[in-house]
Amino acid sequence: MISWKNLNTLASYEKLAALKGRVNLAEAMSGEGGAKRVAEYAAPMAGGLAYNYAAKAVDGEVLDALQALADEAQLTEKYDALLGGEIINTGEKRRVLHQLTRGQQAGAVVVDGVDKRAFYVSQQQKAAEFARKVHSGEIANAAGEKFTTVVQIGIGGSDLGPRAMYLALEQWAKQNNTLKLEARFISNVDPDDAASVLKSIDVAHSLFVLVSKSGTTLETLTNEAFVKDALKNAGLDASKHMVAVTSETSPLASSSDYLAAFFMDDFIGGRYSSTSCVGGVVLSLAFGPEVFARFLEGAAQADATAKEKDIRKNPAMLDALIGVYERNVLGYPATAVLPYSQALSRFPAHLQQLDMESNGKSVNRFGEPIDYVTGPVIFGEPGTNGQHSFYQLLHQGTDIIPLQFVGFRKNQAGMDVDIQGSTSQQKLCANVAAQIMAFACGKADDNPNKAFAGGRPSSIIIGDQLTPEALGALLSHFENKVMFQGFCWNVNSFDQEGVQLGKVLAKRVLAHDTDGALKAYSELLDI
Repeated sequence: MISWKNLNTLASYEKLAALKGRVNLAEAMSGEGGAKRVAEYAAPMAGGLAYNYAAKAVDGEVLDALQALADEAQLTEKYDALLGGEIINTGEKRRVLHQLTRGQQAGAVVVDGVDKRAFYVSQQQKAAEFARKVHSGEIANAAGEKFTTVVQIGIGGSDLGPRAMYLALEQWAKQNNTLKLEARFISNVDPDDAASVLKSIDVAHSLFVLVSKSGTTLETLTNEAFVKDALKNAGLDASKHMVAVTSETSPLASSSDYLAAFFMDDFIGGRYSSTSCVGGVVLSLAFGPEVFARFLEGAAQADATAKEKDIRKNPAMLDALIGVYERNVLGYPATAVLPYSQALSRFPAHLQQLDMESNGKSVNRFGEPIDYVTGPVIFGEPGTNGQHSFYQLLHQGTDIIPLQFVGFRKNQAGMDVDIQGSTSQQKLCANVAAQIMAFACGKADDNPNKAFAGGRPSSIIIGDQLTPEALGALLSHFENKVMFQGFCWNVNSFDQEGVQLGKVLAKRVLAHDTDGALKAYSELLDI
């Protein structure tokens, strides 16, 4: 029997809280003891990755306490319930089924007589077949010429995840001769966004993927109209250049305005939708459906690992629990995501939405106020760029901010140069190693301005190369980490009421239904 309880009512949490300050990170990471920790404090991941948490302020006793918390909070049982199709999204009274887009981890989930796994697979197969026809030229423009560019029109989860995934594999695809179509993305309702994309492409050779589950998203429909106008001005039939990703009940589903429609449903939230047709259509068009399938396989393997009860063998759960310890016991307010891979340049932006939209809650899953902190602020940039930006605060600021590094031993491009005795990739990796140790151990100095306190915890996910399988595993790891933390905090990680109020007020502004300060701001902005 699953029991949903607030974190601070669990006996295991009280015992965990009593361990605050137990580990001196600078001492633990110094000398041979530090070298031993690097070897021992690691958990293998799917996709050829590994999660190394040696530079976290934990030891065997803290890990045992985290295991007790995982057991008492029934994290694996709740994950099994989610996979089995129970209504986990209590705010909207919905199932949470994004894992079914990449593998059947539990028994069949049947809703209103529909096998949801089979439904998602059918849409992926439909997208794959469409992509193959585009690549072969069977589906072409009015002149019978092949499409060369695909442009995704969407916002939020319809943009951030797919964009981050595309950029993560673009260089890899070029190196492995699997780049079929260049991809671009339009998201912001700011007309400069759509204009900059449209001016950079040949619209006559471009396919546009409109993504809106409801078919009513203001920003997306506005940008669709922008694109249709550009196609019309070029003398083109927009219906021969556009496809839709939407729900079966939306106004887009059976419209003659689109070459094809691919379906999703309310059981897949936007920020969890990269492995559905939301990401599948654009990524299959860009890289080929075979590459997208490899991406799904990496995610599926990571989902299977997340079912492991032993936290030392379950990197997503372990990462989540260490995060809860840092947030609720040690009191750290934020987490920095620092990929030492230019390919992951937009991955921190995706994780901002994934984490902060999911666990930025102040009531529990029953709508009751909670009296402890929940999701941290998430931010980040790729290394080494971030080192020349905000690392100053990370090293010497008044807040301790936990760090999540991601690094790879090899680059994607297959190009490098040896300068001053080392390659660019070696220099990149040297910076990762140096930063981990600098944050953990610091440096004493008689000049206070040059002194580093250390004790700044970090983890690193490391692999050989960023491949489709590794990317899928990385995506699943963070999705499941967020889920497990939501379970610990007893919040609903699968709704997002916090994004609605601004939308409602914006409609009032556009309808000139305003008064007071809202009217004054409207006039200030000349609306």
